[in-house]
Amino acid sequence: MSYSDFEDPIRNTKKINEKKIVAKLAKIAQANDPISNDLYTKYDVKRGLRNANGTGVLVGLTSIGDVVGYKVEDGKKIAIPGKLLYRGYDVADLIADAEKHNQFGYEQCAYLLLFGKLPTQAELDEFNELLGSLRNLPPNFTEDMIMKAPSADIMNKLARGVLASYSYDEDPEDRSLSNVLRQCIQLISRFSTLAAYGYQAKRRYYDFKSMYIHNPLPELSTAENFLRLIRNNKAFTDDEAKLLDLALVLHAEHGGGNNSSLTVHVVSSADTDTYSAIGAAVGSLKGRRHGGANIQVMEMMDDIKENVKDWSSETEIREYLRKIVNKEA
Repeated sequence: MSYSDFEDPIRNTKKINEKKIVAKLAKIAQANDPISNDLYTKYDVKRGLRNANGTGVLVGLTSIGDVVGYKVEDGKKIAIPGKLLYRGYDVADLIADAEKHNQFGYEQCAYLLLFGKLPTQAELDEFNELLGSLRNLPPNFTEDMIMKAPSADIMNKLARGVLASYSYDEDPEDRSLSNVLRQCIQLISRFSTLAAYGYQAKRRYYDFKSMYIHNPLPELSTAENFLRLIRNNKAFTDDEAKLLDLALVLHAEHGGGNNSSLTVHVVSSADTDTYSAIGAAVGSLKGRRHGGANIQVMEMMDDIKENVKDWSSETEIREYLRKIVNKEA
């Protein structure tokens, strides 16, 4: 019996209008799963991690971070000057201290958030040395996990990079404190490398531009290494690195109740591994109502550039911003 005796399943498959069928099925699904908005109020169901008065929903207790942006008086939410606290320290003070000593602040904040105390200079030097030694990805990881499966979305690639790291860990299922800490420090160190290499793969396969793969240097900070890895000539200024470092400090923690942090709580409560929990958190962070909102900011900036003709005119800029706020633009 030869191959020709069998029907070719591809050649003989009847062509169908997939989009049309799925669109019809979507309407059926939507029509048969109605939940009245009134029921959310009746049963006090929380939506978007918010109470009805706009305050945040209490989902747990933490001593790691806190965001103070309002107070409640007589059941009403009242805005107050905001504060971001890391282990009780005002992040503004941490930034001021780093600037005073002309140092990068992200690594110190990472140490503070992990261990609950500010490091001595010797402890910080040791921590930086540890981070520097872990920045390189495992052998063949770049080729097999990044270049062979690029993504047009860096957050999607970052999540997959985290999950793929499971296969390169000699003991991925050990959930002892020391091993989970090892895995987390390693991920903190490698996130910049994963993101930069994912970006380079996107440039090559989606943007059709040149791709540059540089090695991270152990003596550089997280911010410096990231800039080195995304530039074709590896060059960056100290001001650029300090500005990126500032952004990393401000994004390091937001009170433990945000969507991605809550995701870690939920997923890790099932007693799963570190990579599954953090991979899920990155997927949450990707969302346009969470970290992905940054993309909308860039889209808004592009829109403003397109529609404001005279950048020296405060009146024109103010008028277009007013239109945006009033949803007229």
